[in-house]
Amino acid sequence: MATVFVTLVRTEGSSYRRPGARLLLGQQGQYAGTISGGCLEAEVVRKAAWLVRGGAVVERYSTMFDDTAEIPFGLGCGGVVDLLLEPADTPECRAMLNALEGALAGDEVTVLTWLPSEGRALKRAVLSANGDFAYVSVGLTESELAEARAAILPGGEFESACSEVFVERIATPQRLFVLGAGDDAKPVVSMAALLGWSVSVMDGRAHMARAERFPEAEQVIVASATSREVLSIRSDDAVVLMSHSYEQDRDLLAAVLPLSPKYLGLLGARRRSSLLVSEAAAILGWTISECCDRIFAPVGLDLGGDGPEAIALAVIAEVQACCMGKPGASRRLSPEDIKRHLAESDAGRYLQAQCALDLA
Repeated sequence: MATVFVTLVRTEGSSYRRPGARLLLGQQGQYAGTISGGCLEAEVVRKAAWLVRGGAVVERYSTMFDDTAEIPFGLGCGGVVDLLLEPADTPECRAMLNALEGALAGDEVTVLTWLPSEGRALKRAVLSANGDFAYVSVGLTESELAEARAAILPGGEFESACSEVFVERIATPQRLFVLGAGDDAKPVVSMAALLGWSVSVMDGRAHMARAERFPEAEQVIVASATSREVLSIRSDDAVVLMSHSYEQDRDLLAAVLPLSPKYLGLLGARRRSSLLVSEAAAILGWTISECCDRIFAPVGLDLGGDGPEAIALAVIAEVQACCMGKPGASRRLSPEDIKRHLAESDAGRYLQAQCALDLA
């Protein structure tokens, strides 16, 4: 049973975690989540129940190195963090936990928390994506709620004007579609699941697209390029195309390109990928350049190494960088590359026995 809910609400200087990091404590000292690199958790767990005996509080912890202190938290992490500790049995905490649970199901909300201070208890409001308040603490005034609503609109000044309010958007997990259910897809799914992503595995071959082969995936579906599940891919999704079936990859590539996912990676040798891109462009009536602008190929950051696990690490690292707005030095096919590869090969057919992995 949960007893105390801890949220990192402010940082100064260096910090291992960002605001919004959380820790949920149980009755027997067990906990889930992290609010530091491991230096603060034990202290917070030890004192949390005592600290919230009178209600929610904000506690400040310094991780600056100080060789004169008895317990230099973090031994020099180099920052100061403010932690909100609140009893888990309050309506406000239950509203927060419900919002987090809803995000896992795809419901994105904005949560505004009026931080506790001397003479003022914690208050909270949960604003749904449609603009309605799903929860409002007793005691919040209409003017406070109106100001809160303005905060999340374009040009809203509320967050900067009132530092006692912690404003956060509870985003849904990153969705990753792995189109291909081969053995090399298994470490891709496992690593993505460790990051908390929502992973879907799809393949047109029923003997490969089986749930027992991918226990960490949220769903494993037998699907083709025309399936509803494929065509429901959104602009904020990530897609890795790795079926090793040339015809399936070509049809899926032509189906996914117009959907404009945030990340679209194509596994395969450069020559194979060039043929796929040229045929997908012909199907769509697009230019080669238009296709290249939307595709990461060869897929994955150039990290070196060999084998499915190393390739999966390179792929997941690139997806993470792209989705976080830090693409780095990704490898990309250019129209000139495709023209050269087409000239070097028989563009009219593809040898099915050719390995799809790009080991160069």
